[in-house]
Amino acid sequence: MNRIIATVAAVIVLAFIASSTLFVVDQREDTIVFSFGEMKSVITQPGLYFKLPPPFQNLVELDNRIQTIDTPEADRYITSEKKNVLVDLFVKWRIADPRKYYISFHGDQALAQSRLTQIIRAALQEEFSKRTVTEVVSDQRDLVMQAVRQKVGTDVSAIGVEIVDVRLKRVDLLAEISDSVYRRMQAERAQVANELRSTGAAEAEQIKADADRQREVILANAYKQAQMLKGDGDAKASAIYADAFGRDPQFYAFYKSLEAYRSTFRDSSDLIIADPNSDFFRFMRGPGAATAPAPAALAAPAAAAHKQSKSAR
Repeated sequence: MNRIIATVAAVIVLAFIASSTLFVVDQREDTIVFSFGEMKSVITQPGLYFKLPPPFQNLVELDNRIQTIDTPEADRYITSEKKNVLVDLFVKWRIADPRKYYISFHGDQALAQSRLTQIIRAALQEEFSKRTVTEVVSDQRDLVMQAVRQKVGTDVSAIGVEIVDVRLKRVDLLAEISDSVYRRMQAERAQVANELRSTGAAEAEQIKADADRQREVILANAYKQAQMLKGDGDAKASAIYADAFGRDPQFYAFYKSLEAYRSTFRDSSDLIIADPNSDFFRFMRGPGAATAPAPAALAAPAAAAHKQSKSAR
């Protein structure tokens, strides 16, 4: 019986010694080994390790997973225009150097997050003070986050921390300045619209003036061409008349007399007072006339007879 008790006691002692000298490093953690309060080694690879039992050596475990800092409420920042904006953000960070991290914060994660928040706010304020409200809200938002990541990443490397990401969730204007900013934006858009309208009106007038000028040029060229064609036609008609008169003067005189009769006696009620023996009535007396007068000689009596018929009416 005493032997059994001794065996159990020996097993318990061995188990206690084993539990105090053997330890497991999880893949989600980094382990720091201390010896009488002095940092002896840092273990970052998971596995089974050996140490001396307390109080000779002790362990401190640090979570090496990515942590998140999410501000509970929006912070106020000032832009280059001296305008206040409200910003919500979150930060992703992790322990990069367990030794530096423990020296800086003694393993206190809350203290580390408080320090990181101060550093990030200072970097954000520096970037916001270089930019206007419009640039911060829309145009250069990505540039702001990139600049903050670079600046904060350099600052926190000395305390054993790595900044994984910085994101601006929301950037809003304060209620008291929102109306003034909106009115200014509206005035700027109205100014741009007026400039576009005036530019369009000027271009429209220029296009209209150019079209009117082209119209006048086209009409002038058309009139010139029409007059040239008309002159050519008159010249050809005169040549045809002259050729016809030269071939058969008597027939030409007869034809012109018919035209004179047609223009003189247009209506059955027309009345003419003239000498029946005049050359105007020569072809009415018969076709036996020996000599054909010139067309001009026929045209004069016809005009006189036409004038007399009008006066008689």
